[in-house]
Amino acid sequence: MIGFGAGVGMAFYYPAYSAWLPALVDEADLMAVNGFEGMVRPTIGQAVGPGVAGVVVGIASSGAAMGVAAGAHLLGLVMLAMVPLTAVRKAAPVEGAVPTTALGEMREGFVYMVRTPWLLATLLFAAVMVLAIMGPLEVLVPFLIKDKLGGGPGDHAMVLAAFGVGGALGSLAMASVQMPRRYLTVMNLMWGVGCLPFIVMGLATQVWMIVVAALVLGVLFSAPMVIWGTLLQRRVPPHLLGRAASLDFFISLSLMPVSMAIAGPVSEVVGLRTTFYVAGVVPVAAAVIAVVAARLPADELAHPLCDQPLKPQVDGSASEASTASL
Repeated sequence: MIGFGAGVGMAFYYPAYSAWLPALVDEADLMAVNGFEGMVRPTIGQAVGPGVAGVVVGIASSGAAMGVAAGAHLLGLVMLAMVPLTAVRKAAPVEGAVPTTALGEMREGFVYMVRTPWLLATLLFAAVMVLAIMGPLEVLVPFLIKDKLGGGPGDHAMVLAAFGVGGALGSLAMASVQMPRRYLTVMNLMWGVGCLPFIVMGLATQVWMIVVAALVLGVLFSAPMVIWGTLLQRRVPPHLLGRAASLDFFISLSLMPVSMAIAGPVSEVVGLRTTFYVAGVVPVAAAVIAVVAARLPADELAHPLCDQPLKPQVDGSASEASTASL
């Protein structure tokens, strides 16, 4: 139930954050703000959090660690209540527009995704990547550390912390630069190549090798997330942004529980280390296929974001017409 509640909360948070940020921040600052958010989140959630939890479990118990987590959430709610209300920019309502139902809005967002090649290709690639890597990362790494390398919970905490630190560094680095000219190609290939550290994990003979691999994985996993969030906010029409972000959250994570469920059985069939090799290779191939099949290099040149910010058109299908024709 706790996991379900946390998942529901994140499902509301991510689309709302993505949709509201452009109304709060100038377009030129979106990359930096997304990068800062991407730095804080893994630092607290994946680096500091596991470290604190490990200390509390060692000193007291796992129940005490859950109490600390609950207290941290309560503190967050208190701080949120203290944030002053901030005026936001809203698009003027379209005169004569017909009110739509929730199902109608969901359908409109789905149609936009299907008719937008760069969005559809990236989301399908993300689904394949999640299926390939989340099981090994979340389920099999502890068994690899324990059964193959003779490590313990402290070693696993170091791996998680390294992944979080890497994510913070990757987000910070991306927040400090402009949007790449080849933003779609860079983003997808960075995600794909960023999974190669799983091969190092499969070959590891010492725990420190897994720690280093997790650090690199965190860098190359979080840096493209900054590009992706900014890309959605700058190319998706404002009235469809929340729906596009919801589809991103759903499609990208829909295969996560499947990956976790099959990771164990797959590792028993092909071997623990071989499963990590597969996790490192499959996303690379999927990224190349996505870039080539959707003709992302031509799309990103037709819709540059690095020099002059582009304002999304109100008609999503019209704004992507040139993309669909490529």
